[in-house]
Amino acid sequence: MSKLQGKVAVVTGASKGIGAAIAKAYAAEGAKVVVNYASDRAGGERVVSEIEAKGGKAIAVQGDVAKAGDVERLFDVAKESFGKIDVVVNNAGVFAFYPLEQVTEAEFHRQFNINVLGSLLVAQQAAKHIGADGGSIVNVSSVISESPMAGATIYAATKGAVDTLSGALALELAPRKIRVNTLAPGGTETEGAHTLGMVGSDMEKQIVADTPLGRLGQPEDIAKVAVFLASDDSSWLTGERISASGGLR
Repeated sequence: MSKLQGKVAVVTGASKGIGAAIAKAYAAEGAKVVVNYASDRAGGERVVSEIEAKGGKAIAVQGDVAKAGDVERLFDVAKESFGKIDVVVNNAGVFAFYPLEQVTEAEFHRQFNINVLGSLLVAQQAAKHIGADGGSIVNVSSVISESPMAGATIYAATKGAVDTLSGALALELAPRKIRVNTLAPGGTETEGAHTLGMVGSDMEKQIVADTPLGRLGQPEDIAKVAVFLASDDSSWLTGERISASGGLR
């Protein structure tokens, strides 16, 4: 039997990269999936089409996770479409690297609003909509939260906040049978990594050199761990942080 048969999952930031891989992996395991996107409508609809082409069920829903009204609407649509919500993945996030002297107030708020406030608002709606039988919230962090790198001051701080947020939510939501765990990828080859210029750069070479398994991760590598955290296989886990990083620390 598929690991997520009968489940309904909301995955934020799922039009590409790790989010898209998680959405498709969940659907392959039997879940009905709500594919959230902020601006990439074509990407969101493409993920839905790929899921449906393999016999799965999914819908694409636009919403900026940093806006409470958008997040509320995302969950209302999910509930109206599929009747319930069991699994929520806080994947939507942004990153950009700057030396300290180039850090701006606007960039600070952009990353914190999406990465941290967005995770909080989504978790708030998840807690509201997940039923009495409980469910799972997976917050996507990064190995950088515990192993910061030069130029990643804001991004590392946001992911450190996500780690702490997860731990607090795990305690608060445990009485309601809602498990909250953190998934921390290492260097992963995504569209964002290409846009940043990481792939093919000295940064990539350093990440690969520091990764015991000797390569960048692929979104599908991360998605396999996300399936585990959403499934009953991890029913005794909450408040945990799992690194999916090829051994990178």
